[in-house]
Amino acid sequence: MALGIFKFINAPFKSLAAYIAIIVVSILFFIKLPTGFIPPEDQGDLMIQFTLPAGASVTRSEKIEKTIRDYFLTEEKNTINSIFSIVGFTFSGNGQNGGLGFVELKNWDQRAGTENSADSIANRAMKNFTDNTSKYFIRDAQVFVMNPSSVPGLGNTDGFEFQLQAGAKMTRDDLVEAKDSLLKRVNSNKLIANGRIEGTEETPQLKLDYDKKKIFSLGLSYDDIDNTLNTAWAGSYVNDFIDKSRIKRVYVQADAQYRSKPEDLYQWNVKNNQNKMVSFEEFTDISWKTTEKSLRRYNGLASYLIQGEAALGISSGVAMDEMERLAKLNNKDTKYAWSGLSYHERLSSGQAIYLYALSLVVIFLCLAALYESWIIPFSVLLAVPLGVIGAVIAVYFRGLNNDIYFQVTLLTTIGLVSKNAILIVEFVENAYKRGESLTVAAVEGATLRFRPIIMTSLAFIAGIIPLAISTGAGANSRISIGTGIIGGTLTATVLAIFYVPLLFILIKKVFKRKEQKATKNV
Repeated sequence: MALGIFKFINAPFKSLAAYIAIIVVSILFFIKLPTGFIPPEDQGDLMIQFTLPAGASVTRSEKIEKTIRDYFLTEEKNTINSIFSIVGFTFSGNGQNGGLGFVELKNWDQRAGTENSADSIANRAMKNFTDNTSKYFIRDAQVFVMNPSSVPGLGNTDGFEFQLQAGAKMTRDDLVEAKDSLLKRVNSNKLIANGRIEGTEETPQLKLDYDKKKIFSLGLSYDDIDNTLNTAWAGSYVNDFIDKSRIKRVYVQADAQYRSKPEDLYQWNVKNNQNKMVSFEEFTDISWKTTEKSLRRYNGLASYLIQGEAALGISSGVAMDEMERLAKLNNKDTKYAWSGLSYHERLSSGQAIYLYALSLVVIFLCLAALYESWIIPFSVLLAVPLGVIGAVIAVYFRGLNNDIYFQVTLLTTIGLVSKNAILIVEFVENAYKRGESLTVAAVEGATLRFRPIIMTSLAFIAGIIPLAISTGAGANSRISIGTGIIGGTLTATVLAIFYVPLLFILIKKVFKRKEQKATKNV
């Protein structure tokens, strides 16, 4: 071992060329690594949302619900425990033309293999619901089978939330046109799946146009008009009464025969300031208009919430970048923003570089205090790329993403590499202070610490292996951490034995020459 280290140190140009190659390869793989925030997890359940065209009856919605239930109870009976579905409510709001479903999957031990994961089950269901050759093909409804959000409270599903906002010069009609154009491009894009608009369903609504001049000339007030409408059509609370020792509320409302048609409004009167009754027909025009149930705003701007997911095999960061690219093809006056989990993903991606820099600064200051030198810490920090390359390559070839768990992996790897380098540098420094030459001291320190480093690294890898091969709830986050740490530990252990002594020698020689030049100038 000592002979190998000695030969490596005596070929500094080749060794440094290989070191530079390591840094370049690390950077290239890091750039190619798909970005993400939190890996989608198999949480043991799925959510289903279906929406029919506006005005669809409850009967049609119930048929869609039955088709969905039949599919899961028949085709996926080996992977699910139960399914619960309702009609009349979706994440977008209430309505008889939509519904929700919740699927409880079997335990992870009973769903071995990637083909039985939550994502695979959801993809199979979507294929059957959208394929016109399938007997479960749903023609007249939009059906989405989704994985719940990995972070409860930050969105309903494990996808992105994109806010398309109106610019200062845009009208609502312009924004609607931009929304339709963007959604068309999203649904034809191969990097994005399940693109949909949240809460923008257009339905026929009854519109009441008041004649303001007549209202004031007849002595009416808007408060009285609104109160009359609310009481007649929606019901109004008036008082309580006691029934069998229980307090119950009393609501008044028009009988069904006087509020079943739009024209029934003209049968109602409003009392004016002269205590006379004025019919709604005197100041109201009735018309139907197709419009949205609610107008959404985000950060003070009119907006549409577009939800979607990354296509199979695509990271969330790539899908979000594609959404931004597609949005820029839209009307130049439109703006966009991210919300929910997507907002935090964009926020964290810009802070990672500062986190790494702060970690290196803290390590440098601790080493400077430990060795009472500003020189020696450089030989430790220059060994950091030796572990980073292993972590990046391992994560890349296993198809994982650059997410917050990978950031934890890199911080752990930085600490591990620094620990191994410190063990070597400490013995090299002691040998050098005893009067040994730099080369002899470096070889001696690396040789003495070879066995302890190998033993601790192998023990550490053995403890991390269960993370890298884990299954079940939260497995993807553990796999991301375990894979990166194992790769980083292997390369750091193998390469640090050779490179740390060499880097120590080079750093010592460089600063020694500078000190000699400074002494001559004095």
